[in-house]
Amino acid sequence: MKKMLKTKSMIFAIAGSLIVGSFAGNTSLQSAEAKDPQSTSNEKVENVIFMIPDGYSSAYATNYRLYKGKESVMDPHLVGMHRTYSANSEVTDSAAAGTAMATGTKTNNGVISMDPDGNKLETILQAAEKSGKSSGLVATSTITHATPAVFASHVETRANEEDIAPQLLQNDVDVILGGGKKYFSDDLLKKALKDGYEIVSDAQSLKNIDKTDKLIGLFAEDSLSPELDREITDEPSLQEMTSAAIDVLSNDKDGFFLMVEGSQIDWAGHANDAAWAMKDAEAFEEAVKAALDFAKKDKKTLVVIAGDHDTGGMSVGGYGGSGANLEILKYVTATGDYMASLINEEQSNIQEVILHYTGISLSEAEINQIKQASNPAFQINSIISEHALVGWTHTGHTGTDIPVYAYGPQAHKFSGLIENTDFAHLMAEAMKIPFK
Repeated sequence: MKKMLKTKSMIFAIAGSLIVGSFAGNTSLQSAEAKDPQSTSNEKVENVIFMIPDGYSSAYATNYRLYKGKESVMDPHLVGMHRTYSANSEVTDSAAAGTAMATGTKTNNGVISMDPDGNKLETILQAAEKSGKSSGLVATSTITHATPAVFASHVETRANEEDIAPQLLQNDVDVILGGGKKYFSDDLLKKALKDGYEIVSDAQSLKNIDKTDKLIGLFAEDSLSPELDREITDEPSLQEMTSAAIDVLSNDKDGFFLMVEGSQIDWAGHANDAAWAMKDAEAFEEAVKAALDFAKKDKKTLVVIAGDHDTGGMSVGGYGGSGANLEILKYVTATGDYMASLINEEQSNIQEVILHYTGISLSEAEINQIKQASNPAFQINSIISEHALVGWTHTGHTGTDIPVYAYGPQAHKFSGLIENTDFAHLMAEAMKIPFK
């Protein structure tokens, strides 16, 4: 069990600057270009790091900035927004959104890198591999989950994770880091060892890897833990996985393509768990820092950052009031799911649990709401969100446009309002590799 009291630390969370005026006049884009002339360079890109904070929209960006109390590392690199609708719905899921981002073609919700007629679609990762580059996938979900899957597999439904796992190896992905060990059979992992992969299973072994060209890290049977709960595990952080992937892939003189997903920002949105969203955003920002640090030294690396859709319809403010109270989320040290799991059968310790993990003293009405709830975890999240004045419209996705950030040579090509199908084509153009 976690310690009931944890050290509270400032969370360096992701925050995007989305102001209407930022696309005209004295724009943030112009300021970023002035500070970084490389962003308007047309030099060939050797490496692409595509970072996807799943479920992250402009409302998340604003709340993160308020939560952090200052700009995120992403803010100076805002270049535009992208549209997210799928082939069969105004509101996409991660499979269709990821397919569009990875292949340049829209498809139906639930489908992994196949068009609506069932034809397999080449992905930007596969195109990079064909051109002699190395490739990697990093995620805090199972590595066979929808977003990482779209870059190196083709299945009719995202639920077929057991079919996705072998395709990651068949498509010669050089670095595979995340959860989902249960989807990799012993025979598959034995074959991977024979093919030259080093295989690790915890944070320490990831730090201790020898020089290798191929790496598999499967750190949990299912998904990795939420960042709020990770300290009681031996799992690496997203930043540690990202840095390890870059270290391995950067040995290839021909360059590399790497996709990094902050998977659980989306899951926090589905749960309406504002604190979980903030903490996983902090973890994602630390990974962004690692990528940007490499890109700034390398000068041949393009970093592109964009969520695939919005989750939960988060708002800044709500509940009939005005303002925001994001700072209280800094003192929340567990997910709603974890707190609910600690409530005893008599429900007599609700106040104690919530106070220990959030710093919030519940009213009698709030205690009764949790007691009577069919889903106590969700009710806990709702109460915390109301205290923080973080609103939600529902527990699914929405169809709002999503911010795009970019740094490095040819970053300016991602500016303006683009389609999610533009990412793969623009990356291929930047790397000067054939793609469709």
